Amino acid sequence: MTVKNPPKVAILDDYLRVAESLADFRRLPPGSEFVVFDRHITDRDELIAALRPFDVIVAMRERTRFPAALIENLPNLRLLVTTGARNAAIDLAACRARGITVSGTRSAGTPTAELTWGLILALVKRIPAEDKALRLGVWQTGLTEGLAGKRLGLVGLGKLGTQVARVGHAFGMEVVAWSPNLNDTRAKAAGAKRVEKAALFGTADVVSLHLVLGERTRGIVGVEELSTMKPSAFLINTSRAGLVDMDALLGVLDAKRIAGAGLDVFPEEPVSPKHPLLGLPNVVLTPHLGYVTRENFAVYYRDALEDILAWHAGAPLRLIA
Repeated sequence: MTVKNPPKVAILDDYLRVAESLADFRRLPPGSEFVVFDRHITDRDELIAALRPFDVIVAMRERTRFPAALIENLPNLRLLVTTGARNAAIDLAACRARGITVSGTRSAGTPTAELTWGLILALVKRIPAEDKALRLGVWQTGLTEGLAGKRLGLVGLGKLGTQVARVGHAFGMEVVAWSPNLNDTRAKAAGAKRVEKAALFGTADVVSLHLVLGERTRGIVGVEELSTMKPSAFLINTSRAGLVDMDALLGVLDAKRIAGAGLDVFPEEPVSPKHPLLGLPNVVLTPHLGYVTRENFAVYYRDALEDILAWHAGAPLRLIA
């Protein structure tokens, strides 16, 4: 059934205020209200008050969670659009119970795989540390590492893991992989050798995580895995913070039992300026940039707009199951 009233539309967590420059939201039906929130709202009551008037909300990935307790307090919400093809932060059952349509968007390119290699190179080539030292007048502070002949261990070998594996081969690395369901045939097809989990963590020079976060994978990298890593090894996480026991990771980093870590994801985002990670010298940190590219955001926001227009016209959507 066509929705006749012009919608009230909220764009959430547009930190950089790029939504309006990347998609022509002037195409919304005449009389529509359109509000961009560039500040992340953490207080639940404040969030409810801010979002209560809107018929349509566009969520940027998982920056804002939509549990049942929030959804039940948004009586006007009719369409929830998430950028990307899935969003674990949305309680889909609660949306269905309320009759709220949940749709998604496409994405562009391989930005997370690219950032993974940015973090790896930043660590092994000491780029942030040497840049900082050079600006202070110090010329060279330590030896860097080479990648050729080293072992790249991939925890997860889906689309992203496979992309990271290809680049590893280009650098002359030996690529091994493990995941709960990985078999030898699939690993070989992706250009990797399947090994057991303990062997991967115990022998890899770089361990990079590329698993979907779920009940089976939450905390899959804990004290046992981190304690078996080589003192010269690096851990990279551009996937989800929940895959790693943060206390255990802080412990091995602080004790320098591994060489360092490159992290793009954190238990709470944005990260508190008091988080202990920020004080460690052997980490390279990025503010969840894995999907934050101009090309990707252009697809996100343009598809989100098309979803809103289709919903308003009663046309088919890219539904999230």
